Amino acid sequence: MKRTRNLVLAAASAALVLSGCGSDSGDDGGSEGGEGKIGVILPDTASSVRWESADRPALESAFDEAGVEYEIQNAEGDADQMATIADGMVADGVTVLAIVNLDSDSGAAIQEKAGQQGVRTIDYDRLTLGGSADYYVSFDNTVVGELQGEGLAQCLGEDEADVIYLNGAPTDNNATLFSEGAHSVLDEGPYENAGEQAVPDWDNEQAVTIFEQLYTQADGQVDGVYAANDGLAGSVISILEKNGRAGEVPVTGQDATVEGLQNILAGDQCMTVYKSAKLEAGALAETAIALVNGEDAETNGTTEDVDGDREVPSVLLDPESITQDNVKTVVDDGGVTAEDLCDGEFAEMCEEAGIS
Repeated sequence: MKRTRNLVLAAASAALVLSGCGSDSGDDGGSEGGEGKIGVILPDTASSVRWESADRPALESAFDEAGVEYEIQNAEGDADQMATIADGMVADGVTVLAIVNLDSDSGAAIQEKAGQQGVRTIDYDRLTLGGSADYYVSFDNTVVGELQGEGLAQCLGEDEADVIYLNGAPTDNNATLFSEGAHSVLDEGPYENAGEQAVPDWDNEQAVTIFEQLYTQADGQVDGVYAANDGLAGSVISILEKNGRAGEVPVTGQDATVEGLQNILAGDQCMTVYKSAKLEAGALAETAIALVNGEDAETNGTTEDVDGDREVPSVLLDPESITQDNVKTVVDDGGVTAEDLCDGEFAEMCEEAGIS
């Protein structure tokens, strides 16, 4: 992954397109919008709550404010359904199609078919290996993993420790980058790998079984857990609770979900990584709108597609590490609401964290 640091997508520009209200489809009378239509296909609702609770409303707001026509659908974890949705969007006149692929093979097939119809394509959040996307909009996912590794190292301290790695879906290129980033940090420290496995489809229920098996195989000799996102972290914490060790064993996460932040406030999760949906949606909106208007999009680097043997023009945003000390950052940015986060038993914890 190559990144040019001195060319950054301005956060202020993204903010300009993020103040509108959400809707299922955009108006086509805005002054900034072109004659085309933008389609976005989100992956599921199971791997992370972020897709519907954060990304969809942020995208709707950005497109509404820009005055472009759009359609957003969710494939609900079904690759065939995603292909069907893509076909329908193209038939309905979409000229720019952004997808969060479920796997690279199905994503590449969608992009090839869309390209044959003259539709420009964008990879959103996940790179489609062997695909043909014109642009890639995401966070720097290697840095995400590095932040997770650094966070776990800080929670473990400098003593020798045994770490279990619970990685994301093996079909998700991001999960590979997260793991590589984490290992680049933790492998340099006094930490032993006590077990490692990927979780198919980021399935939280499977994660419970997988982690319990890894925990048993390690005879419970586990000092820390790398969990690739907050959903997997929640699965890990459930097993640690079962064994009377929740809060004792630091666990990483990602996505800064309500559950993940509550686990951090409660001391059961070490950290998470915040990837602002507003910022990412704003970057996608700017990229898609440029393509609708027949223009080149502004980028700040390229990302290597090892299967396609090409460098994909990219907008790579900066993630942020979140611990107990700065949970308030996510609330202040609108990533979660204080009302949702501070419900019930978490009200006092929020007050102690300066969240109201």
